[in-house]
Amino acid sequence: MFIQTEVTPNPATLKFLPGQTLIDGGSAEFRSADEATQSPLAQRLFTQQGVSGVFIGHDFISITKADDTDWSMLKPMVMAVIMEHLSTGQPIIIGEMAQETFEDDDEISAQIRELIVTRVRPMVMQDGGDIEFDHFDDGIVYLRMRGACAGCPSSTATLKMGIENMLKHFVPEVQDVRPIADY
Repeated sequence: MFIQTEVTPNPATLKFLPGQTLIDGGSAEFRSADEATQSPLAQRLFTQQGVSGVFIGHDFISITKADDTDWSMLKPMVMAVIMEHLSTGQPIIIGEMAQETFEDDDEISAQIRELIVTRVRPMVMQDGGDIEFDHFDDGIVYLRMRGACAGCPSSTATLKMGIENMLKHFVPEVQDVRPIADY
């Protein structure tokens, strides 16, 4: 098994590409070992000193390191854990992942969500992260940045210059876009 790595716009996060599907649809984010009870892979990754976040996408894993950790030490250890876990056929996620439901979306929220899912999310996932629409209220779109995007120095520019401008173009009711901090 050959695992490729890619840098992300977030210097604290590295994207690992094992060349296979990890989870079908959606993504899973874990910011601590306590949150990782549903993922044996994430639990194993958190045993490595310096791992502060694990984000699992369809075919990639983004690892966020602690500030006092150097990638030159952590990267080979993370690669070894991923390689061993995948080569033994152990599950990535145990049980069903929670699915988002959108029945309560009004027309504007549904339009915003569709734009995020079809135009924004694929680009953000290429950078090792994810973005989720939370809600629309009084002209303001609230989004959740996950994986490499959470805490990324360029995420504010991405939100304001990219996503906000696009949403304002297609949905005139949008006046502002703001991130929701989960931490």
